[in-house]
Amino acid sequence: MRVLYRLVRPLLFLLDPELAHGVGLGLLRVCCKLGWRQRTVSEPVKVMGLSFRNRIGIAAGLDKNAEYLQELGRLGVGFVELGSVSPHPRTGNEKPRLFRLTKHNALINRMGLCNVGLNKFLDNLKRGKFDGVIGVNLGKDVDTPASDALNDYIIGMEAVYAHADYITINISCPHEVGLRQLQFGDQLRELLTALKAKQKVLAQKSGRYVPLAVKISSDIDALEIEIMCREFKAHQIDAVIATNTTQARPGVSELALSHERGGLSGAPLFKRSLEVVSRCYQHLQGDIPIIAVGGIQSASDAKAMLEAGAELIQVYTGLVYKGPGLIKTLTKATSRCNVPAMHESYRVRCDSIPRFLS
Repeated sequence: MRVLYRLVRPLLFLLDPELAHGVGLGLLRVCCKLGWRQRTVSEPVKVMGLSFRNRIGIAAGLDKNAEYLQELGRLGVGFVELGSVSPHPRTGNEKPRLFRLTKHNALINRMGLCNVGLNKFLDNLKRGKFDGVIGVNLGKDVDTPASDALNDYIIGMEAVYAHADYITINISCPHEVGLRQLQFGDQLRELLTALKAKQKVLAQKSGRYVPLAVKISSDIDALEIEIMCREFKAHQIDAVIATNTTQARPGVSELALSHERGGLSGAPLFKRSLEVVSRCYQHLQGDIPIIAVGGIQSASDAKAMLEAGAELIQVYTGLVYKGPGLIKTLTKATSRCNVPAMHESYRVRCDSIPRFLS
């Protein structure tokens, strides 16, 4: 598959990025129907009380509508996070809304949380087949003000609870007006209180506890991280996913496309995401697991995230540039890792690591 992707990628990159995304997933489906399955290292780990076959997963956004669950599972990942999905369908922003920064292995997107809505999403999810861990990332409706987003998250939780292994609350999308303010102060406290209360009710009703994760921004400073982590611990959130895309343009500001509105993902985001993971771990100290995402495109990137405090790794943009073979590389690199020892080693020497969030 590595060789095949090296041959196909130049052709895909001739297409509009959003069209290429659909074509690439379609090609993956064809390969799977022909019997292809990538064999990767299987070393089970337990995080959030769930058993993962390995530490590598697919980040939200790659399969917004739960249409390719089986195919993504064939990549050999331990988990797939689907969505973001909102209560009602969203068409997203006007096209073009996805841009390649090829020389930097990066993307800029302002997709606008486009998705088919909960009803169609659940129909797709119920038809999907995957024996790994399934996460569902929840967003809000387009006409719902950020200040009223809680109700949309509650609707989403009620709908997907029976079908998800864990649920992620997306309060960090950089192109949703006002959404990221839910990460701070009284708004965050009220949101977490209500979500955990709903989780308790749903767990009692179903007899099944589904962990609740929160996905945070990369555009936050050290004090904001400290305050957020304090709230996550106080409300016993089950996991933190760090990070979403960035509105900043680290290392790419000289490019014409850098002026396009949207969130930057890919290799230029790595250092920023690593710093957020590191700072989160300093405050959480393993009490709440961290799922790292943002610019991870090599074995060394994945190991650095584990050293900084992450338990699990997610990829998206890396797959666009590296292809399915990236999953094999990352599962091999993260197998047999003594993660607690890595965390301690990193903690001891973290004072020498450059700080990007002042």
